Amino acid sequence: MHFEIGMAIFVFVMTMIVILWRPGGINEAWPASIGAAVILLSGTVSHGDILDILSKIGGASITIMATIVMAVILESFGFFHWAAARLAILARGSGHRLYWYIQLLCFLMTLLFNNDGSILITTPILILLLKNLRLKPHQAVPYLLSGALIATASSAPIGVSNIVNLIALQIVHMTLYMHTAMMFVPATMGLLFMSCLMFLVVRKKLPKKLPELSYDIEESFFTRNFHPLKGKMTVETKRQRTIFMLKVLLYVFVIRCLLFVASYLSIPIEWVAVLGSLSLLVWRWYHLRTHPVDILKKTPWHILIFAFSMYVIIYGLHNVGLTTLLIKLCEPIVNQGLLSASFVMGGLVSLLSNIFNNHPALMIGTITLTEMGLDPITLKTIYLANIIGSDMGSLLLPIGTLASLIWMHILKRNKVKITWKDYLSVSLIVIPLTTVATLLLLYFWVQMIFS
Repeated sequence: MHFEIGMAIFVFVMTMIVILWRPGGINEAWPASIGAAVILLSGTVSHGDILDILSKIGGASITIMATIVMAVILESFGFFHWAAARLAILARGSGHRLYWYIQLLCFLMTLLFNNDGSILITTPILILLLKNLRLKPHQAVPYLLSGALIATASSAPIGVSNIVNLIALQIVHMTLYMHTAMMFVPATMGLLFMSCLMFLVVRKKLPKKLPELSYDIEESFFTRNFHPLKGKMTVETKRQRTIFMLKVLLYVFVIRCLLFVASYLSIPIEWVAVLGSLSLLVWRWYHLRTHPVDILKKTPWHILIFAFSMYVIIYGLHNVGLTTLLIKLCEPIVNQGLLSASFVMGGLVSLLSNIFNNHPALMIGTITLTEMGLDPITLKTIYLANIIGSDMGSLLLPIGTLASLIWMHILKRNKVKITWKDYLSVSLIVIPLTTVATLLLLYFWVQMIFS
């Protein structure tokens, strides 16, 4: 037994070191899958456990990947260039106004898709716009950093915006409808607090007046890619393009709403997500005559391998007694009251997320909660405190979430440099205060709706 405990802990620690270090730019799915293979070979996780893992992460993984496919399809329609041009128009030359529109864009993209999909959408849009405006690095960093932080944290209000949130929902047997009813208001208010606080922190670094665009972002893309001679859709005017983009976004919004309807009616939400992405693929083929094979290349399928592998490793830690130890440590504090329990568990998950990444942190915290014998409302409230720690508290360091790892990879690929000093100068002030404020808001909101 001591060998199994030592093996599980060693595999977990080494896996996290390689994921965070990423030697040679290795994809995070590789060390996770190797670690999972070692755990399986050691016999710490049984075949029955694997079936249980698949039942918990299967639907969540399919739902998330289907929504990421929708995000990839948006790029094919020219959404990135259209959105960058709209941001420039809405800002009307004001650097401060641009900040708030970027915050709104990142928030909405996460609600419409998920935090990983939002990062894949918004980061290229911002890089495209900021390079076009020819902003100096110290002026561009606040926009990129604040956008990434709000895009990642915006997965808290609704459970379907984060793969690890969806997996955890399966563990606590909570519907999307209940998650949203208990979480949307306090989390959204927390995000507004976060945006305002970030603005105060970065305000002096933002240019008051933006320079003119060096070229027409939207026109150059559509002229280059949507020509009648290519047999593809041609949208003649900017107004027609805007109408078309709004139709696509409205379709995605309707699919998003149907996920909640399906959850309320106990229909597997992955069915709706897959049907929605397939319909959008057909729509794209009709307009662009683009073969869907490009989706196979552009979709980050490694997220599925990463999620499954991390869950296998966490299950191994659970089987050797980690959650039993955590229960002994946390149960006395949890029994002192809902407020203290929320802060302790939310703080614990925040700490573990910044050390090990929020995927294993939230899984450990959620499994621990389910074995404390709590009543349903207390369990769900403390679970939502875990979500706040996982989605917001995890952003203290740039290694706390998979979305932030993807963000850093996109920046590196586009030769955009943001140092840890740049990141910490904002996160050390904003993230702890936002996490505490949101935990308080959650507590008072739950007291109000269940009183």
